[in-house]
This record gives sequence, C-alpha cells and structure tokens, in this order.
Amino acid sequence: MMCNRFMHEASAGQETRPVILIPAYRPGERLQELVEELAGSAEIGAVIVVDDGSQAEYREMFRRLATLERTSVLRHVVNLGKGAALKTGLNHAACLYPESVGVVTADADGQHSAADILRVAAELTANPRDLVLGVRTFGRSVPLRSRLGNALTRAIMRAITGQKLSDTQTGLRGIPMEWIPELLKLQATGYDFELDMLVSCRETARPVREVGISTIYIDNNRSSHFNPLRDSMRIYFVFVRFLAASLTAAGIDNLVFILALHWWREALFCQLAGRLVSGTFQFTAGKYGVFHSKAHTSVALPKYCLSVAGFGALSYVLIQSIVALTDLGIVPAKLCAETALFFLSFVVQRDFVFGQKRDSEA
Repeated sequence: MMCNRFMHEASAGQETRPVILIPAYRPGERLQELVEELAGSAEIGAVIVVDDGSQAEYREMFRRLATLERTSVLRHVVNLGKGAALKTGLNHAACLYPESVGVVTADADGQHSAADILRVAAELTANPRDLVLGVRTFGRSVPLRSRLGNALTRAIMRAITGQKLSDTQTGLRGIPMEWIPELLKLQATGYDFELDMLVSCRETARPVREVGISTIYIDNNRSSHFNPLRDSMRIYFVFVRFLAASLTAAGIDNLVFILALHWWREALFCQLAGRLVSGTFQFTAGKYGVFHSKAHTSVALPKYCLSVAGFGALSYVLIQSIVALTDLGIVPAKLCAETALFFLSFVVQRDFVFGQKRDSEA
C-alpha cells in the first residue's frame, strides 16, 4: 500500500541530528515554505514528508518538495490515516538514520512554526531518551472545538493513566530513536496513534518533557482533518482496555460472593472466597493485559496481595457499616462498597502494584 515516491540517497548514514517528519494529506501551500526553512537549517539532519494519499492535484507540490536538499517524500497510494503515515515515516527514519537521536513530528496544516519545531528538536537532542511534547496554551483565541476536545482528553488521561499533560493532542513531538521499534508495533493507524503513544509512555515509564510553543490556528483551523466527534470517540476508546479487566474482576468477585452465600452465611468467608478467585484473575490481567507492566512478578505480587488484603478489609468494614446503618441487604451493600472503592483500587494498582520507574541508566 505504501511506495517510495521520491527519495534522495541517504549519504548521511551516520547522521546524529534529529530528523523532521511531516505527515501530509491535502496540504496547503504553506507546507513548502515550512519544509524549505527546515531543510536549510543546520540543526536537523533530514526532512521526511509522507503524502498520505493526497489527490492528483497535490502531486506537483510533493514533486517540488522532493527536489529540496536533504528532503525525502514518501507516498501512500490511498489515504491510510495519520497514524499510518507517521509509522511509515518513523520506519523510514529508523532505517536510513539509525544513529540519529530521534524524530520530530510536525503537522502540515501550518500550526507549527519552524522555530518551534527546532526548539523541540533541540530539547530532544539534549534528552534523547524522553518524549518531548510541543504544548500549546488554550486561551479564547483557540477554536472552541479544539479547547473542549483537549480539555476532555486531558481530564481522561489524568484520571485513567495518572499523566498530567498540558496538551494531549499536539502533533509536534520529539520521539527518541530507541523507542521507534516499539511504536511501530502499535495497532492504531488514525489520530488515536498519537494518544496510544502517550499511553505507551505510561506503560513503559518513559519520561515526558513539555516545551511551550506558539498557538497558531489559521482560518479557525479549517484545514485540519481532525473530526472532533468521530476521532475523539476513536481516541477515547483506547481507555476501554484499562477498565475492562477491572470490571470483569469485580463481576467475578461479586458472583463468587453471591454463590458462596449458599454455603456460608458469614460475609467474611464469602468475601475471602470472592477476593481469592477474582484476585488471581485480576493480577494476571492487570499485569499483562491492562498495564503491560514490566515490573518483576516477585515485586508486583507481594504488593498486589497487600493491596487485596487492604481493600478486602476496607470493603468488609464498609459492607457491615452499610448493613447496620441502612435497610440494604448484604448483596446490595457489597455492590455499593465495591463501587465506592473501584477507582481508588485502580489508582493503587496503576501506581503502587504495577507501576515502575524508568532506569535512567538503562
């Protein structure tokens, strides 16, 4: 589906300076001016532009870009999505410039100035193991759909992953070269690829650095191909995997608890039975399916057992208190208690049980 359209010889095989990557779908004329300025900068090693299936009338523009010094133009036969275009460019950069510190991605719609792109490139050069984000400020001059979309995504990202980021939808990013092989394995091919990248940072404990950039919206951002409803829903779907395993474990816990009531009328024994069965499932699912944790089992398992014991005791106290203070039966009381503790349990698993710090010497 992807073919190399125009490509200069990679004479800079040992190039260590950052490579600039710009995915483009039906770009405006401003793209050529931006690429010319970047290609002429001594601070970067090369510029890669990916034509993500633009129509025939755009081919002349890409042909002109391909004639610029240190510039490669790759082409998708059809529009495959921004994530697919980014992965095409990242793979190309990793193959031709393996010694580079990394790749700086930028948008083709005029939102990123050459000066800001070079600032992110400089930050990546200084910190070649960190993801660098070029973050915008979201004042009243920013289109409403962009403000609302970014605010909602920031809130969800903070609640689910614990990452406090200023701009989750920025396309200006400095990506370490060592990280690219892992990013190429991500399944996303649309705008959700960029959010999956941030989730991957959390899963692998990769540090994130933020660099303030200019907030530029040309013609109220009409040139953007981001659909706030369709693409936001696709992005937020990434978080479903964080909730599915915990909800399944809660269901198992409650089912075993209810069944155990037929043999034991004592809530404590039923509580222990439910925790034992659901806990075995949740540890395995949490480590490998939810948090993709690389923490050693010998370290994570004792922490998990401690958290299960702690939450089990707290849940038992809550159940007994609810039964004593209300007219609810023991099963409704358990459901209320478990619901109240659900999000706290998630945070403890995320940060205490399965979280890991990145070894700066690794």
